[in-house]
Amino acid sequence: MASTEGLMPITRAFLASYYDNYPFSPLSEDVSRLSDQIHSMANDLHKDSPLTEGESSLVREAESPPPHKVDENLWKNREQIEEILFLSESSNWPPVLKSQSTAEDAELASLLGRLGEKFRNTLKVVETFQSRNSEFVFNTVMTYMPQDFRGTLIRQQRERSERNKQAEVDALINSGGSIRDRYALLWNQQMERRRQLAQLGSATGVYKTLVKYLVGVPQVLLDFVRKINDDDGPMEEQRQRYGPPLYSLTKMVLNIRLFLSLLWRRFEARKLSKDQMTVLEEAVDVYTSEFQRFIKFIGDVFANSPFFITAEESGALDARKSDEYKEVSVPAGKTHEVSLTVDAINSYIAWDFALVQGRVDMDIGFSMEFTDLSGQKTQILPYRRYDADQGNFCTVLAGHYKLIWDNSYSTFFKKVLRYKVDCIPPVVEPALSSDQVDE
Repeated sequence: MASTEGLMPITRAFLASYYDNYPFSPLSEDVSRLSDQIHSMANDLHKDSPLTEGESSLVREAESPPPHKVDENLWKNREQIEEILFLSESSNWPPVLKSQSTAEDAELASLLGRLGEKFRNTLKVVETFQSRNSEFVFNTVMTYMPQDFRGTLIRQQRERSERNKQAEVDALINSGGSIRDRYALLWNQQMERRRQLAQLGSATGVYKTLVKYLVGVPQVLLDFVRKINDDDGPMEEQRQRYGPPLYSLTKMVLNIRLFLSLLWRRFEARKLSKDQMTVLEEAVDVYTSEFQRFIKFIGDVFANSPFFITAEESGALDARKSDEYKEVSVPAGKTHEVSLTVDAINSYIAWDFALVQGRVDMDIGFSMEFTDLSGQKTQILPYRRYDADQGNFCTVLAGHYKLIWDNSYSTFFKKVLRYKVDCIPPVVEPALSSDQVDE
């Protein structure tokens, strides 16, 4: 049993510092370009043909913001990949395509075979990652548990719980449940695991005594499982740091699935052109390669991230945060804004703020918007209310960005805001001189 003496759960400030050592190379510009092209092709398919109820639901999903949680996005990508694989199976092709009566149909059938293979490989990658990550987290936690019969009982309980969850999934499939139904169940099971961890960490009274002393769970581990997935806890740093590229990939795979779904019902009237087949194949190539790259990257980050830090490490981070902050009073009914002009894409806009001198339950709205050269505004970060927040955003467009702290909903109370905002340009590798280049 590993010792937790002198340790505390990781903090958001620690993860921010840790993630600074793991910058994610921006996605290929082809992701947004091809995603937009596929979405435009899907729109063309239903302009002259009414949507079914299921198609309307899929269109709304493709046009809505992706989930905020990183792991929920991973499940969403898995779901869409399986839906695409279902559509690409020859038994589910439109009748005209099954007959392959034309050279174009035969070419599309061959293309679907290639695309299916890429999606199957990608599905294996994300399934393996999720399985290994789950085992890694559980085994790491178990190193802090008693290494006697109590630890064995905990492992047996987990195995029994996972068998029951798999039985639920099998029963759903056997009863004719759809892919969508199955993934809704899988995500609910994932959230149930989190609720159980949070309940364990929040145990009080007799139950807490049993957990801490009879089962032997260290208090610091209880604190860790209780706080790690809070909306504003350590994992929020991960969502803000690595969420945006994953959100783009989620939108892309949704657009691919939407396009194929609409095409299959209209295939006789609207067959694919060669140009459209080229765009589709390029989109799948880019999506699968970039998604696999993201999975490998995030796997390396997770594998090296600790669960606990020392109080000295936490204090050193707090000391570093004390420099170059500003304080401003935001009156009731007013906002405070910070505008930044970003000249180069792949710059990072970073922020750190907290409220001071107020009631414990006070918070303030925060959001970010982008204005392009034509004056059109786009919301980058959705409005949410915080008492404190820290994060960063990698820009994909040059232009004007505005960070907004909103106290307009308050009728009586001003908010004293302490904040720091930075715009960090992209790192440019120096060019080698002629005498530095190897022959």
